[in-house]
Formats: sequence, C-alpha cells, structure tokens
Amino acid sequence: MIDLKGKQLILASRSPRRQELLKGLHLDFEIRIKETEEDFPINMPANQVAPFLSEKKARAFESELKADEVVLASDTVVVLEGKILNKPADSEEAKQMLFSLSGKVHEVMTSITLLSPLKCVTQQDIAKVTFKVLTEEEINYYITHFQPFDKAGAYGIQDWIGFIGVQKLEGSFYTVMGLPVHLVYKVLNEW
Repeated sequence: MIDLKGKQLILASRSPRRQELLKGLHLDFEIRIKETEEDFPINMPANQVAPFLSEKKARAFESELKADEVVLASDTVVVLEGKILNKPADSEEAKQMLFSLSGKVHEVMTSITLLSPLKCVTQQDIAKVTFKVLTEEEINYYITHFQPFDKAGAYGIQDWIGFIGVQKLEGSFYTVMGLPVHLVYKVLNEW
C-alpha cells in the first residue's frame, strides 16, 4: 500500500488505459490535462524519447503545482529496428505500421515522470514484443473495429490484435499497455 502522506496525486493523461491501471494501485488521484507538444530533437536516440516526453509533460505543470501536489506523466514509444512508430495519422498509416510489425520483434518503451515542487523522478521500462505474421484481413479487421489512432505503433496489446497477434512478450504487459505500474508503485513508495 502506498502512503502519499497527504499529497494529492495528479494524473496528466486522458488515456483511459492509464487511468484504469492507476486505479489498480488503489490510489486516489485527479486528472488534469495540459496540452503539450510531443516533439523531440530529431537526432535524439530512440531510447531517450519517452523519458524526454514524459518529463516534458510533467514540467508543463511545474509553475502551478501546490506544495502538496505530485503530478504523474507518462509517454510510450514503439521502436522497430531503431525507428519510432508514433500514433498513426490515418487508416493507411496504421496499416503500414502493422505490416511493418508483422512477424517481427519490436520494443515498447514507456517512461513515467513524477514531479512535485521539490523533486522530479523519471524512470523508463522496456518490453520486447514479438508479433506473428499478420494477414491483411486481420490488419484491416483490427483497424476497422478498433480504430487504433491514439496508440503508438497503431496497436493496443489489450485489444483483439494483442489476443491473436502477440506470440511472445519479454517484460511487463502494463509497460506495453502504457503505464508500468510496478515503476509507479516503486517510485511513490520511495517518494
């Protein structure tokens, strides 16, 4: 059990998946959103992007945080052969991403940043996901029925495509889902 010692936890995400996962830790939290550009330096190594973006999202709250508030921000990137697959712009881009992931191993990197007026901690977790070879019919079905346009790499492991397509997972399922709750628990307990 986490004792926040009178601190108010703020989740800086509108993601229903992150909200659901944080509720699983039995924590009281409120949701606050600040629109933040998810841009990063073009030459930044892929393994530094999620930490950079999660901290950027958290620091957007820096000037208005009260002494008793702690903000939690997170970012997830999907990396295939050194290339970041962001959220797809449309069905065609989602289709291209899923075809590129088909039959291959990729990495999912999710970072969390916890920020208070006195402290900032950023940590990252990495999972490796192996997809079976996906058929065009499976990819089209998934895109049509699940509209994965708000998901890095154009898929959610907790969706139909994860059920039928993921052959192997090395690391945390929750990291791939978008919030490594074991890291949240660890950092808050050390807070």
